[in-house]
Amino acid sequence: MTLAQNLAWDDTVLPFQLDKSDIRGRVARLDGVLEGILKQHDYPPQVEALVAEMALLAALIGQSVKLRWKLQLQVQSNGPVRMIATDYYGPSEEGAPGRIRAYASFDAARLTDENAFAQIGEGYFAIMIDQGQGMEPYKGITPIAGSSLSDCAEAYFAQSEQLPTRFALSFGRSTEGDGPEHWRAGGVMLQHMPKASPFASGGGSGEGGLLGAADIVDGEEGENWNRANILLDTVDTLELIGPSVAPTDLLVRLFHEEGPRVFEAQPVRFGCTCSEDRVRQSLSIYSAKDIEKMTTDAGRVTADCQFCGAHYDMDPATLGFEAEGKEDPLG
Repeated sequence: MTLAQNLAWDDTVLPFQLDKSDIRGRVARLDGVLEGILKQHDYPPQVEALVAEMALLAALIGQSVKLRWKLQLQVQSNGPVRMIATDYYGPSEEGAPGRIRAYASFDAARLTDENAFAQIGEGYFAIMIDQGQGMEPYKGITPIAGSSLSDCAEAYFAQSEQLPTRFALSFGRSTEGDGPEHWRAGGVMLQHMPKASPFASGGGSGEGGLLGAADIVDGEEGENWNRANILLDTVDTLELIGPSVAPTDLLVRLFHEEGPRVFEAQPVRFGCTCSEDRVRQSLSIYSAKDIEKMTTDAGRVTADCQFCGAHYDMDPATLGFEAEGKEDPLG
């Protein structure tokens, strides 16, 4: 298989439900999306792996957002990798693909030979949801915890949403047949169906006293959750990445006794929302004096998109609120 012969389930997220366990989930397979994200940058391997994992988490979590909503996952840390930002844009209309973009900010001189997650120090993992104009954005934050970004996401859902959540992820460069080496990623997300406003008080059993699944569900619900996790533990890396295993076949293999029921798959694509108009809008709060400080020796104002690498080159005389004949918005 070559890149020109994409599989039907590449760059899709398949939602499912385990009817016997009150558990919902998603299977994600990313191919061209990761290529679109990572080819924009020459990241070191550790950083590349972190961005790939974050993009996969964004695809799995983002599938649940409504049309035209925006989900952002973000990591801020004091480690060599200072920030990872991933945006998931909900479909513009029914049947349209969701779109993902991502980038990382890092200090190359501080990177070590340790594994990718070791490049992240103390900090926080955040999820933000923008429902559109006129709506207050939602933001939830938890400390960096565990030994992977998926551990951080699990801790977030347990602590902020009190929803037991589990991720099984696999990602990396692969080669099929005589085709070129390229990125593939795949993963499964499990999440216990929410009940009527559950609340666990006191410290949790997780790292640093964070809540974990065992602090939220018990009894029959806990048994169902534990059984589904034991079944997920049997998944193989190649099954997750999925060059030869369809998502539906994977679900049957893992959860056939739990009554898996699938829904319509959501396509995802690499996509950036940057444009010259947006750059101009962001500069519209500055005065001519401020714009002059941003002007290069060549007499131009330039800007680069950190997500997609687009380069914008503009005439400073056309920028700022004074160029538009507006009053100073800052008074």
